[in-house]
This record gives sequence, structure tokens and C-alpha cells, in this order.
Amino acid sequence: MKNITIAIDGHSSCGKSTFAKMLAKEYGYKYIDTGAMYRAVTLYAIENGYINDKKLDVNSLVSNISNINIDFIVDDKGRNDLLLNGEIVESKIRSMEVSSHVSMVSAVSEVRKTLVAFQQNMGKGGSVVMDGRDIGTAVFPKAEVKIFMTASVEIRAKRRFLEYQQKGVEVDFQEICDNISERDRLDEGREISPLVQAEDAHLLDNSNMTPTQQMVWVKDIINKAQK
Repeated sequence: MKNITIAIDGHSSCGKSTFAKMLAKEYGYKYIDTGAMYRAVTLYAIENGYINDKKLDVNSLVSNISNINIDFIVDDKGRNDLLLNGEIVESKIRSMEVSSHVSMVSAVSEVRKTLVAFQQNMGKGGSVVMDGRDIGTAVFPKAEVKIFMTASVEIRAKRRFLEYQQKGVEVDFQEICDNISERDRLDEGREISPLVQAEDAHLLDNSNMTPTQQMVWVKDIINKAQK
């Protein structure tokens, strides 16, 4: 069977990362979380004072983007952690503050250009599962398997709310709903690489599906692509 590239796109909080990790483990492929990369740049912008009063200082961020180094490591439990300039920031990039500003940062053309080039380099050669917003349309438009994931806003908000509760983080459910709706609007409406379903992508609405059911659904698609 040939090595292929699996591109997973879709709305925020619909389980793309979990699904992608399961696929990478099942097929022995490398997993790359591109959404985490944009979150890392957002965290960098916040920590360096480039975001104030919900406004982004684009010039300062672009001028310093070469100072941002992103890498992934796998810990002894097989968990992927993101390194931002040598620091593990996996928990920081999942905060509500970062979630509230990541669409703003990811809409900057120079940020997307820099990260897309990095992602293409990381994924060349195949045997990779990559998830994000524009993998099947901009990063790897010739990927052998493209999946576009979605779920209702309420379902996605409930999932995110439970994640925060399990981590002991107090959050407001309506705030999460509003954040997800706003991210959808910004992701779908941006001029550079908007969130759209590629024409040859398979649609996966997992509103009422378990992770196991999703794996059963996708295996036939992948097996056919590998032959």
C-alpha cells in the first residue's frame, strides 16, 4: 500500500485533532496539528503585547514572525506537545483568551504564508495526517484523502465545555457558544484561505457519531486511496 496524505479540515471544536490522532495511530502516520500552530502564534502575539482591546498590531507581529519557532514533541505517553521557542505551551494555547483571538491572527496573510510553507515542508513525502482549516484547499490540495468535519454549534460548545470542566477551568457555556459562532464567521469570511469544503472532500458531520463510528466510516475511504 502506498503512503498517502490525509487532510482533515472543518469547523472549530468538532473533534478534528482527536480524529486525526486516532488515524495517525491506526496507520502509523505522522500527525501535525496546524490549528495548534496558529494558536501558538496567537499566544506569542498576546504575550508580546501585540493584541490590545481586541485589536491586533499586525505590523509588529509580521516584523517579528521570524523570531517564532514552533516544533512538536511526543512525550513518553505518546502525547503530542507543542513547543513555542523551546517552551511547552500546550495548555496555554487552549485557553479562552487564545481561542478568542486566533481567528484574527490566522487571517493575517504573512502568518498564513509562513505557516503554510512550514506545514508543507513537514508533510512532504506523505504518511502524514494533518488537520486544520485549509489543508485540503491550500496546504495539500492534491492530498489523496480529504475530510471536511463539522457538527452543530451546540454540540461543539458542549464538547468544549466538558473539556474545560475536566481540566477544572470555570467557563460560561454561552460564551463558548458565542466564541464558536464568531470563529465560524471569521474563518469562513476571511479573504486569505477561507474555511471551505474542497470539492473532492468527504463530508463528515459527527454531531451524533462516536469516535469509533467515525473510524469505521473513514477506513473504507482510506483503504481505497492506499491501493
